[in-house]
Amino acid sequence: MLWLAFSLTVHSQMNPFEPQQTQDGWETKPELLGNKSIQKMDSLIAVHEFKEISSVVIAHHGKVIFENYYNGNTKDSKHNTRSATKTITGTLIGTLIQNGSIKSVSECASKFSKVKNLQNADSRKDKITIEDLLTMSSILECDDWEESSRGKEDRMYLIEDWVKFYWDLPIKGFPEWKPKPKDSKYGRSFSYCTAGVVVLGDIINNVSGSLEKYAEKALFSKLGITDYHWQMTPTGLPMTGGGLGLRSRDLLKIGQLYLNKGKWNKEQILSENYVEESTKPHAEVGMFDYEYGYLWWLSAFGKEQKVKSYFMSGTGGSKIAVFPELDLVVVLTSTFYNGGMKSHNQTTKFLDDYIIPEMINLKK
Repeated sequence: MLWLAFSLTVHSQMNPFEPQQTQDGWETKPELLGNKSIQKMDSLIAVHEFKEISSVVIAHHGKVIFENYYNGNTKDSKHNTRSATKTITGTLIGTLIQNGSIKSVSECASKFSKVKNLQNADSRKDKITIEDLLTMSSILECDDWEESSRGKEDRMYLIEDWVKFYWDLPIKGFPEWKPKPKDSKYGRSFSYCTAGVVVLGDIINNVSGSLEKYAEKALFSKLGITDYHWQMTPTGLPMTGGGLGLRSRDLLKIGQLYLNKGKWNKEQILSENYVEESTKPHAEVGMFDYEYGYLWWLSAFGKEQKVKSYFMSGTGGSKIAVFPELDLVVVLTSTFYNGGMKSHNQTTKFLDDYIIPEMINLKK
């Protein structure tokens, strides 16, 4: 314990975690400089009391107030966002609605994603909407959290055409002991399905002509995001269900875009209505006490006082969390991919025990 205390003291003296002023569109204000609780969190990360954390970046009132990188990472490191990518896919759908290319989330997904020679053909598949895919609540049997599910993402990765994999799935069954959608709080039955978000990528690609070019034009260039990496599916479609590589400050911009109600540099990239719909509950997750919006997780964080948040989440524990009440965006990235729930619990602890309590104190 003496060694740990000495290490924490030395680290806090050597590393003041002052945010860096760069030319990426962010202003800085070191509001947390000298904050003892944040110093402790930072030092515990640095001495590996928390595993495989790669960055912590915080924006308050639109300015970066804390920034640090760990385990060999720097401000230029691109982080594999894993499933946090899904939220960016939902953002691209929102831009297509904003420019009129898609009328609304009520449009049928099969109108824009057409697959021939389907297995398990069923006319009910034609009624699956874009909103069903955004809320992980379509009628197809797809559940990444269920080992026996035909739609589990590990099975998708074994074949070439991931879009067809989704559309080939059978209709989900609801035995008597499972709640039916009509009996659920929001009238939807949530099951976490990466393949459905791959279909959203197919929709974006087909509507725009090129998902890659469209994402650059409609989102990344407008946010000043210049360095990113798409993973590609075997058929050459950018993988919209996970794996997009982005820098921490650029992930911060995605969160800030929503906090700004769809605006960046006075341009309305997303409609206020789409931001509002995206970040309100549409489905009960059924575990973790979370709810789900349009590819955003909804929960509250804090210790003695809980503050509502919507957040992006990826395997390894990465979170991009937005707290409208505090005018706050927090980016936490991690490569603890084999950590299971431990990896998510780590970054939850940062929010619960350190960041949110201190931000509440700043507000007083």
